[in-house]
Amino acid sequence: MPRAARDKSSTGIYHVMLRGVNHQIIFEDDEDYQKFLRTLKHTKEKSGYIIYAYCLMSNHIHLLIKEAEEDLGIVFR
Repeated sequence: MPRAARDKSSTGIYHVMLRGVNHQIIFEDDEDYQKFLRTLKHTKEKSGYIIYAYCLMSNHIHLLIKEAEEDLGIVFR
């Protein structure tokens, strides 16, 4: 069953959680974490979103993020 569409926030601030399929490990070692952070920084520079906080765990990620020029749906594609 597909996920319901995200409600638009009046502040543009969202808590985003990304999870591995079936809770699968997505970060095997420190290099995996560093690569993700580099990718996050690169896309941040392109789309201008603001990251207030993040938490990276072996099988999922939490981001507190404010969208800017691009909608979050476009950013995460």
